[in-house]
Amino acid sequence: MGILRWILSIVAILFTLSMTIITPVAWIGVLIVLFGLYQIAQKRKGKITFSKPGWFVAIGLIFSLVISMILVEPSEENTKEVAKQEDKLASEQARKEKEEEAKKKAEEEAKKKADAEAKQEAEAKANAEEEAKKKQEELAASLGLESVTVARVVDGDTIELSDGRKVRLIGVNTPESTTRTEEYGEEASNYTSSKLEGKQVWLQKDVSDTDRYDRYLRIIWLAIPTDDMNESEIRSKMFNADLVLNGYAEPSTYPPDVKYSDYFVKFAKEARENSTGLWAFGDSGTTKGDLDTVETASDNSSSSSSSSSSSSANTNSNSNNNDASTTTSSSGGSEYFQNCTELRKVYPNGVPSDHPAYASKHDRDKDNWACER
Repeated sequence: MGILRWILSIVAILFTLSMTIITPVAWIGVLIVLFGLYQIAQKRKGKITFSKPGWFVAIGLIFSLVISMILVEPSEENTKEVAKQEDKLASEQARKEKEEEAKKKAEEEAKKKADAEAKQEAEAKANAEEEAKKKQEELAASLGLESVTVARVVDGDTIELSDGRKVRLIGVNTPESTTRTEEYGEEASNYTSSKLEGKQVWLQKDVSDTDRYDRYLRIIWLAIPTDDMNESEIRSKMFNADLVLNGYAEPSTYPPDVKYSDYFVKFAKEARENSTGLWAFGDSGTTKGDLDTVETASDNSSSSSSSSSSSSANTNSNSNNNDASTTTSSSGGSEYFQNCTELRKVYPNGVPSDHPAYASKHDRDKDNWACER
């Protein structure tokens, strides 16, 4: 029995010592076991301190075992598995980082490509616009068009440019709205303002450069035409034609500026048939123009002869009588009137500058029309 006890004691000591290999904390268990074995030896000698010293041995063994299991370091296999898991996680992380980097790089490349395409597209657009502008300038030059900006509108048929020049529209006449007022004059002036004021337009010269008031005589284009004699483009792009088509002006032809006169007369007839604008007031519109009713030559001649005879009969009684109304020259058929009151008895609407009865003294506003109402 003594040998068996010694064997068990040695086994207990060796077991607890082996636990210290796993963790140093197991030394506590070794000390407890040794204390228990010491107490057992003392009990055999009759020196009893603890009635059951064997419990110390058991407690020491159990403590060493438990603490070793708790604090045991992973085995090589476990270490390898842990390392494998860590490698796997690291690899996965690296893969994700690589994917993120590749995605970011792809996005950057796509952005650079989009920016390059946008820049290329913008350059192409700018080049196209520049080319179109160049072609427009060449086309404008070939048609004799001048680009200008309208500063203000004087009335329906007269404007002032940003450089101070005044321009009178060729071939058309709107009702007066400045020195005197004619029906539909204000409407025509407002319409021209809404279409031209502050806008860029193109001027085209016919034959004459200026009139007697130093106003430039021009056709106004709202856009450059590809063919300035194409009726469709005249209708849609020329402002002079626009005024006539919409009943804000009557055609008024003064040679030698007759390039578009036939078109203006045609457009005016359309507007008159539809009673558009100023034509709603009658077949002669509201101002003078090419479509006004003209007195017959026989009526004019009869009135002139009667007046001349009356004047001749009273010559001896009052040679300076200012009431004499008309005299007819013996050479060319020209007609002379003392004043506009007498002239209007024969020609109610006045006469143009190319009429035999025209006299500059009757044309107070110097618009090439004498005694107009």
